[in-house]
Amino acid sequence: MATRLHRRRWCSFRRDDGGGCGVILALLTRRLRQSRCLPSVVSTHAKILKSGLTLYPVTSNHLINAYLRCGATAHAELAFRDMGGAANVVSWTSLIGGFSAAGRPDRALSFLRLMPAHGVSPNSFTLATALTACSALAALHPGRQLHAMAELSGLISDLVVSTALVGMYGKANCAGDARRVFDKMRQRNVVSWGAMLGAYAQSACANQALELFGEFLRLLPFPPNHFMLSSVVTACAGLGRLVSGKCTHAAVLRRGHDENDVLGGALVDMYAKCGCFEYSHRVFQLLLSPDVVPFSAMIAAAAKHGMATTALALFDEMLEKGVKPNGVTFLGVLHACSHAGLVDRGLQYLASMEKTHGVAPRVAHYTCVVDMLGRAGRLDEAVAMAGGVAAEGGDAALLWTALASAGTTHGRLDVAAMAGDVLGGSLCSGRDVVGGLVTMANGYRAAGRWELAADVRQEMARRGIRKDRGCSWVEVKEAVEVFYAGEVASCCRGGEVMEVLQELEKRMKGYDRNGRGLEMADGEEPAAASLHSERLALGFALISLPEGVTIRVMKNLRMCKDCHEAFKMICALVERKIVVRDLNRFHHFSEGSCSCGDYW
Repeated sequence: MATRLHRRRWCSFRRDDGGGCGVILALLTRRLRQSRCLPSVVSTHAKILKSGLTLYPVTSNHLINAYLRCGATAHAELAFRDMGGAANVVSWTSLIGGFSAAGRPDRALSFLRLMPAHGVSPNSFTLATALTACSALAALHPGRQLHAMAELSGLISDLVVSTALVGMYGKANCAGDARRVFDKMRQRNVVSWGAMLGAYAQSACANQALELFGEFLRLLPFPPNHFMLSSVVTACAGLGRLVSGKCTHAAVLRRGHDENDVLGGALVDMYAKCGCFEYSHRVFQLLLSPDVVPFSAMIAAAAKHGMATTALALFDEMLEKGVKPNGVTFLGVLHACSHAGLVDRGLQYLASMEKTHGVAPRVAHYTCVVDMLGRAGRLDEAVAMAGGVAAEGGDAALLWTALASAGTTHGRLDVAAMAGDVLGGSLCSGRDVVGGLVTMANGYRAAGRWELAADVRQEMARRGIRKDRGCSWVEVKEAVEVFYAGEVASCCRGGEVMEVLQELEKRMKGYDRNGRGLEMADGEEPAAASLHSERLALGFALISLPEGVTIRVMKNLRMCKDCHEAFKMICALVERKIVVRDLNRFHHFSEGSCSCGDYW
């Protein structure tokens, strides 16, 4: 009834005002559109109230949007409530979008749930806006509800809605669901393809991302935008695909996106993860005014490559330039301190996070500090810190795995056992705990406690937890060859690879194989270190790459001590630089030594 009354008044106003009110309305509407500060909007709102134009939805909608542009969500909600039954789908959609943009996506979704009770049905823009709020929350359940709503209403065929669904599933790490929506789309544009690429990059499906990008280049005449290129660069970083990364960098330069900070940060990260720190630094230096994203990427790159002094100098430079650090920045700083043994300095950075910079430490920061204390042998402090952190799921698994690793490294089996109890409890489950349990088993075996190592393996088998297979890969030209621990017959040029490795073993006098830290499948005894995946990849690279070219090996697990020692000798014997990226960091082998200084 109220809605019909407002409509009649609006029609009467347009028909009978003789132009006077229409002129006032046009002037006030234009002023609302141009307003960018709260006092100006409030002043215009007062004039609207005096003129009686709040009766008309178009005026109120402009008023709501003006308040939202100023970030005044409370004022916008009051203006919305004053509309009463006159609020239409535009009003609701504006409010949902405004609260989502203001960092309150949960509140935005609450407005969507109220719409049916007020007799207003969402349109395609409403659903797309609400899906953006779900993406911000990485909320899968409400996102699926919106997906069902889109299917039932027929809005699933709308390009904007389908693209928003792809983005929502991507943010929730459901790349499979995103791809199913993408495949059913009748039409796609650059934004749709970019959303699917982003979903793959978000879910660490790097191979699929590169395949999709190749499909895009073959099928569409449109050039990729900077969002797509950023996702492709991220995929190359995850795989360590240097050649593909360089090709994508060339596309970035051709399209004129080289000054984009997000792309700059992605390129810095990509070159670092491909083992080319000098290229990372060069890209960073070419950015005219880097913000927190490239600075954080550069700090993390230096930390991963064992260049703690460079990482901390970059942090100081960042502060001097007035760039505010965030949580990602401090993860890089703490990582640098951890791998350089700068324990006291790392603790100072942790203490300064919230006190000086207003950044609240999260579980990941405490995990890094626990790892830092553990590496330095300060296990009692590490235990105390870990015990004071409220963590669950994957966060808890990473925290206590770091403690278990430190306990085994320093022969503190009591600490390793305590961490194992937590990993076996209710806080952690499934694949989250595999690293910690394997670390415990290796620690017991290294201490000669074979029965305890067997108990851990039996517990893993009982819970259906399987260790990741050790694999390494190298890139030769544009081809990537993957090698698995112990699998010689199936690897590329396996006979030649073994000949090279056997010859190298003969030349490595004094090399001691004691079976410590070897890659193992479940239940098997330690295998020969010469059959580790990184060793097979190295042998293939030696017979495939020209002399003098740096060899870059990527590995999915932590490099074992035996292979680490062997690589130091091999780099001197073959007079080649060798770079290995393992699960935790980079190792640069040259002239018989490693950049980590054996502190890893």
